[in-house]
Amino acid sequence: MEILDNRKRPLPNASAVFVLGVLSLVFTGFSGLVMGIIGASLASRSWKSYNEDPDAYYGYGQLNAGRIMSIIGIIKNVLVVIVLIVVWIFFGATLVGLITGDAAGLCF
Repeated sequence: MEILDNRKRPLPNASAVFVLGVLSLVFTGFSGLVMGIIGASLASRSWKSYNEDPDAYYGYGQLNAGRIMSIIGIIKNVLVVIVLIVVWIFFGATLVGLITGDAAGLCF
């Protein structure tokens, strides 16, 4: 006689996705970007397994919150990296112009 276990299991990686989503919002730059990308990819895997059998898992709210935070963290950190690159290029060109005495380096 076979006994079926009908209890729900925790959604795989839901806690990890949530933690990575929070960390992607806390950290800025490349580290936050990497954490957001890892969190979003883990969320997509867990989301697929949840959609195959939603009655077998619990913790979808935590997974969804982590996925949303990871996406927001990715967007925030991409914008921060772009701003840092632009500032670095601008001030790098300005410093080169000041050091060499070239007025062309001071304006774009």
